[in-house]
Amino acid sequence: MAELPKVRFPHEFIRPIQQDMIKDVLDAVSQKKHLICHAPTGLGKTAASLAPALAHALQHGLTVFFLTSRHTQHKIALDTIQRMRELHGVSIRVADIIGKKWMCLQDSVHTLRTRDFMEYCKHLREEGNCSFYSRVRDKGKVSVEAQKALSDLASSADQSTAEVYRIGKRASLCPYELSILHAKEADVIISDYYYLFSPGIRQNFLKKIGKELSKSIIIVDEGHNLPSRCRELLTQRLTASMLERAEKEAAKYQFNESASSLAAMRRKLGLLAASLLKGSVHSYTKNEEVLVEKGHLTSLIQNYDEFIVSLLFIAEEARSHQKQSFVAGVAEFLESWLGPDEGYARILERKEQNLILSYRCLDPSIVSVEVAEEAHSVILMSGTLTPTSMFRDLLSFRRCDERVYESPFPRENRKCLVVPLTTTQYAKRNDEQFSQIAMLLSAMANDIPGNTAIFFPSYFMRDRIAREFEGMCIRTIFREDPTLTSQEKQDMIARFASYQKHGAVLLGVSTGSFGEGIDLPGDALKAVIVVGLPLERPSLEIQQLISYYDRRFGRGWDYGYVFPAITKTLQNAGRCIRSETDRGMIIFLDERYAWPRYLSCLPKDLHVEVTRAFQPRIREFYRNA
Repeated sequence: MAELPKVRFPHEFIRPIQQDMIKDVLDAVSQKKHLICHAPTGLGKTAASLAPALAHALQHGLTVFFLTSRHTQHKIALDTIQRMRELHGVSIRVADIIGKKWMCLQDSVHTLRTRDFMEYCKHLREEGNCSFYSRVRDKGKVSVEAQKALSDLASSADQSTAEVYRIGKRASLCPYELSILHAKEADVIISDYYYLFSPGIRQNFLKKIGKELSKSIIIVDEGHNLPSRCRELLTQRLTASMLERAEKEAAKYQFNESASSLAAMRRKLGLLAASLLKGSVHSYTKNEEVLVEKGHLTSLIQNYDEFIVSLLFIAEEARSHQKQSFVAGVAEFLESWLGPDEGYARILERKEQNLILSYRCLDPSIVSVEVAEEAHSVILMSGTLTPTSMFRDLLSFRRCDERVYESPFPRENRKCLVVPLTTTQYAKRNDEQFSQIAMLLSAMANDIPGNTAIFFPSYFMRDRIAREFEGMCIRTIFREDPTLTSQEKQDMIARFASYQKHGAVLLGVSTGSFGEGIDLPGDALKAVIVVGLPLERPSLEIQQLISYYDRRFGRGWDYGYVFPAITKTLQNAGRCIRSETDRGMIIFLDERYAWPRYLSCLPKDLHVEVTRAFQPRIREFYRNA
């Protein structure tokens, strides 16, 4: 095993808990094992994972991939590597890559679906109609202009995607192709999950950058998101409105026979829905939904395989005239529909007057197992990766170690309460219950000397309770809006933070954009209150997920329903304390948190106190601040 002194840590001092994680990462990579680690906020997991992984990789000719779904985390990883260079005087080559669409210099491509963009990009390249791409190479070799751009990038202290984009735009060169060329020489590659976990993308990506999965150490940041991301990669949907748009597209380019076939398919799907969905309204979601079989769709289409071929031909023709093809989306779905039954669910539903036929992946290991089997090591880490055994099972990680680290924050800086005075449980929802929640929340927020973030299970419940809460709360109130742009969200958070001396309340939703991924360090946030349990609606997909996990692991209810809700809850709670000097309170407001089945899911290092007397606890905690 590599010795600890060889690790080029990006800070002068290594805290004991970081030293534990560094040792665990070194043990894992030296033995070609995987590591699943619950690393609470503030541990410094980016540094404690990158430094040892990179030490081993440099010594053994491997590449480190740092995968994250958050653009903000790209900067943290880049800054960490830059500090390693400066502190140790070592050369570390790094490439930063985001989605190809977001690096493109072509006009009006950012609104395209990813599949449509990829096909559009391919068409431009093959037809020689993208000058940005063509200028990168000259007679099969890297052009003089591209060599100059790569030299500028290599000598720049800033090697972020933004810098690649700036250099590419200045030289009229494709930023994505520059990133790919730069990645060939990189020791560390920072990118999104799908570059390695999407089977279709991974093979081509690794080939282009000259890397091998077997010679890769993969660090997955915010790893609690990986199972759902893997499932979504293999999930496909077809709607009646998609069929209607595809029909019009086929007719537009004079493919009248295919247009008629698409129209007939849409009518038959409507008749099938009328037959199967009759009386199948879900009591909770209010949507009509029913399980269907492969033959329900294939029987509607004569010469199914030939029909797909004809649609692909039409899509190719359409793309020679436009950027997006709806016919291609239908063809893609029809191809996927022929996939396996095991690990998937086929569902027909009517939602807001639109028919939706979906082929939904239930098993994330269908995507992850190949990566887990071939990669040198995978380090899965998050501040909400509990229980680690669930992620090991769901992702089919063998030869795997699991670690749970204690919070690095002083215990006296954080108070965590469960207040079992109300509930958002579906069967108990009524006006009286909502009024009670509003009253309790206002009493809490009014007593907390500073900013408070309150997270609800849904926008409906947030807005219903807010009607009464706003009349009782003395603080300025902000409401999360799911339609805000990224910049507008940042502006709202900045305005909210500016109220730290006088106190304000942010009303958000557990699964919303502020429930995960925002940082409000110092005095910008004094408390987080989580209202209710953000359990998924018990839709047909959730029911199938529970049933499938029950068959595979005997833990269907936990893995498919309870634990994902707890993970969201802990992500919300993690917004409160972001550094060792922060001080704040976390309150779980729902009687179910006091039930043993749910209370046992909360990490032990939260040191939860169950109490009905919340006001004395709040006042005492902040009085001693």
